[in-house]
Amino acid sequence: MSERFFLYDESEETKTRFVSFMGEEQRFDLVIISTTRYYGKKLVLDVQSNRFGIIGTDDLDEPGYIEHAFQLNDKDGHELRDFLYEII
Repeated sequence: MSERFFLYDESEETKTRFVSFMGEEQRFDLVIISTTRYYGKKLVLDVQSNRFGIIGTDDLDEPGYIEHAFQLNDKDGHELRDFLYEII
């Protein structure tokens, strides 16, 4: 067996927030991880859909990004975007 080549292997203390809220048509169960990586962006995991994104305010401002990343319709994407604007 050949030796494994790591690009990096680091550990870091993170801040993790678990939040669940009900939108008008969908429940959101999110894990928001704050880390020093990713240029200040947050790692947002949607436990219900098994999707995640590395999200910053620039991503929230980009039309259709949240809908695409989390496979949401326009209405649900708008609800998630509004919540993420509050915490990012």
